[in-house]
Amino acid sequence: MSEQPTDHRIVVPPSLPMVSLLGAGDSLLRVVEGAFPAVAVHVRGNEIALSGPSGDVRLIERLVDELVAVVRAGQGLTEDAVERSVAMLRSTAPDARPADVLTANILSSRGRTIRAKTLNQKRYVDAIDTHTIVFGIGPAGTGKTYLAVAKAVQALQSKQVTRIILTRPAVEAGERLGFLPGTLYDKIDPYLRPLYDALHDMVDPDSIPRLMTAGTIEVAPLAYMRGRSLNDAFIILDEAQNTTPEQMKMFLTRLGFSSHMVVTGDVTQTDLPGGTRSGLVQVESILSELDDVAFCRLTSADVVRHKLVSQIVDAYSRYDAEQVAAPQRGDRSRGRR
Repeated sequence: MSEQPTDHRIVVPPSLPMVSLLGAGDSLLRVVEGAFPAVAVHVRGNEIALSGPSGDVRLIERLVDELVAVVRAGQGLTEDAVERSVAMLRSTAPDARPADVLTANILSSRGRTIRAKTLNQKRYVDAIDTHTIVFGIGPAGTGKTYLAVAKAVQALQSKQVTRIILTRPAVEAGERLGFLPGTLYDKIDPYLRPLYDALHDMVDPDSIPRLMTAGTIEVAPLAYMRGRSLNDAFIILDEAQNTTPEQMKMFLTRLGFSSHMVVTGDVTQTDLPGGTRSGLVQVESILSELDDVAFCRLTSADVVRHKLVSQIVDAYSRYDAEQVAAPQRGDRSRGRR
C-alpha cells in the first residue's frame, strides 16, 4: 500500500539564519528536493511547509532537526553533508545521528578540521578510541588510512603516546625493492608516499623532518618491524592485504605497553603472488573473539573521494560477483545434460 499523503509545517528557530540551512541560492534545499521528489517543499520566512508521503515527510523533519543541530554547533553545511545526512537517516541503524557524526572533530590543522563523514567512519573512529587493536577494512577512498593517521596525530598531541609509527608492506604491482634503482630511501619512498601525504595534511610540513629525526614519527617498511617491541606508540599498518599470515602475526606481536594499533586494507586489492593467502583475510577468523580487538567494515557508501569512485567500486564488485557465478551456472547446465 502506498503511504497516505500528509501536510506538515516546520518552524526553524528565528535565531538561525535560514541561508545557513538552505544554502546560497537555495543550493542545499535543492539537494533535499532531489532526494525526496515526491514531497513538495515550500519555504516562507522561517517556516518550511511539506506535503507528500508521510514517511518522507517524517524523514525530512528529522533531517531538518539534524541540520539545525549541525549549524548550531558552529559548522557550515555543504551539499555533500546534506546528501550524507539523508543516507544516514535512510539507514536502519539505531545510532544514525548525522549531527553526532558531522560535528565530532578529530583534529584541526592549518585552518581545516578533520572529522568522520559517514556513520561507518564514525564507528571506526569510535572503535579506535575504545580498543587497543582496530582493523579498518574497505575499498579505496573510504578514509581508512587518513582517519587512522588523524587519530595518531591527535594521540601524539594529547600525549597519549610518545611516537607514531607508520608502516606498510613494500610489495605492490609485482615490484621488489632489490630491482628498483637508487638508495634504500629512494626505493622505499614510493611505497610510503601515501602515508607522508596524510601526515603533510595534519602536521606542519616543516616540522616533519625534525620529528622523524627525533624518532617521534617513523615511516618504514613492514620488514623493519621484525624483532622490535613498540611501547608508548600509535602504530598503523597500511595496505595490510599485502601481508602474509606470518607477517601479520609478526606485526601484531610487536604491540608493547601503552600502545595502540590500527590495521587498514582492502581485501579486494591484494598484490601478493598467486597462491599466497593474505594475512588480512585470515586474521578475523583468528582474533574476532578477542574483546580488545575491533573489526570495522567500510563500503562504497563511505567513499569520500569523487562520487564516481563509489560507482567504480560498486561496478567492480558486481563484475567480480558475476565472474564467480558464471562457472557455477556452467556446472549446473552441464549437470542437466
